[in-house]
Amino acid sequence: MAVLSVSRRTVTRSVRALGVVSASAALALGAAGNAAACNINEFSAEAKCDGDKGVITVTDVDPAGVPATVTVFLQNNGADIEKVGEQVVKGSKEGTTITFEEDWKPNAEYRIHVTAKPYVDEDIKPNLVTPSTPCKEDEESPSPEPTPSEETSAPAEESEEPAPAPSESTSESAPPADTSDNAPSPAGESNLAETGANSNTGVIAGVAAALVAIGGGAVFFGMRRRGANSQR
Repeated sequence: MAVLSVSRRTVTRSVRALGVVSASAALALGAAGNAAACNINEFSAEAKCDGDKGVITVTDVDPAGVPATVTVFLQNNGADIEKVGEQVVKGSKEGTTITFEEDWKPNAEYRIHVTAKPYVDEDIKPNLVTPSTPCKEDEESPSPEPTPSEETSAPAEESEEPAPAPSESTSESAPPADTSDNAPSPAGESNLAETGANSNTGVIAGVAAALVAIGGGAVFFGMRRRGANSQR
């Protein structure tokens, strides 16, 4: 009887100890399974350049491949101002990467949220800050073409030499005017030039002929009177 009693107690204790060990192992495996299923630390984000355009990539290295929804928000002063996009990713041991086309600006801040229920529902910390150098450098802007006012003012600046005085240009370009032709002539000369003789020429000629005749007659009678007186 004593031997049987000791054996039963030993078996009971062994069973209890095995149960405790099994429970502990189950809890440890469950915790390990949850940790291996999905974790926020398995997600990473990066701002890159695809040629001249910017992109944001998110990589999931969850070996269990639990589907997770990734949402990207553009932030300003700690507040979301724009939703860039949302995609679902299934991680892998090698890593699965998804890409968001976002032509980001230098030093911009993005909040990236991951949801993989019931395991993950939080942001990737810290927030993603883009590089200070843009993907595409600003091209040198061509020099502006001169405005019409500048074009018209350029010749004026070149011709600053004083222009010749009007009198000098007139004397050099045109011969001196013939004042003899343009000066007004006396009235008599004008009438003679136009008609060839004065309108009173006939009267004057008649008077002159009469005076000549009278003078001739006076001389003739005077000579006769002298002759008669001499004969006496």
